[in-house]
Amino acid sequence: MYEKILSTTEYINLKTNGFKPEVGVVLGSGLGGLANGITVECAIPYSEIPNFPISTVKGHKGQLLFGTIAGRKVVAMQGRFHFYEGYPMSEVVFPIRVMMQSGIQFLILSNAAGGLNPAFKVGDIMIINDQIHAMPNPLIGPHDERFGERFPDMSEPYDKRLIKLADEIAMEKGIWVQHGVYCSTTGPTYETPAECRYFRIIGADTIGMSTTPEVIVARQGKLPVFGLSIVSDMGNIYGVDHITNITHEEVIKAVNAVEPKLITLITELIRRSAAIQF
Repeated sequence: MYEKILSTTEYINLKTNGFKPEVGVVLGSGLGGLANGITVECAIPYSEIPNFPISTVKGHKGQLLFGTIAGRKVVAMQGRFHFYEGYPMSEVVFPIRVMMQSGIQFLILSNAAGGLNPAFKVGDIMIINDQIHAMPNPLIGPHDERFGERFPDMSEPYDKRLIKLADEIAMEKGIWVQHGVYCSTTGPTYETPAECRYFRIIGADTIGMSTTPEVIVARQGKLPVFGLSIVSDMGNIYGVDHITNITHEEVIKAVNAVEPKLITLITELIRRSAAIQF
């Protein structure tokens, strides 16, 4: 695996003329429009990148973008990979390892998620402060010490300095944000009412099908992470008398509505993060 990462990184270096990103960004379901905030210098379709899987989900464009946001160099995944697509975890997290090999200082992750906290509403932005990983762990299998420790510490999966900075930006810009715990499951089915109640009981505020594997490999490599959930629907936490039918199209529609706020928040976070010593 390590050799594949080196090979892929070398190919990208050649295609981008040695572009050295400072920040990695993953644009989740329906959030591909955030690419409009990037001054793109180079775009590489996943299908052209050696060892990269190909995104099969509607709303995920499927290319790697290299450019600048607020004067800082970024590499952005316009569409991610999911366990439910049939990829092994090693491939789901492969692009994150490539970004880390390229030298990024921190990682920004975004996703569309179902809301489990009854205080939330569709369209809320939730800053993720912790997570529940309810799918196979991406570190299962033979260990390569070049990736980091065999048993990584996960006491701070999301960087407190970046969370504090994001809170300051949100307050200044008048952007309402929630805070909470994000839970990931394998999917691709949305949760039953009983499952929603279960995950709410164990502490989840939002639930989705991505992100946490990426956080785990990032933290194995000591890479700081900032994460956001967009509440795209409210999960079936109230039982059969209050069933809400959920479709992927509705999820994307809800996320698109809040995109301008998300662009402002992420752009300013990238700009002002230059003052943080990573």
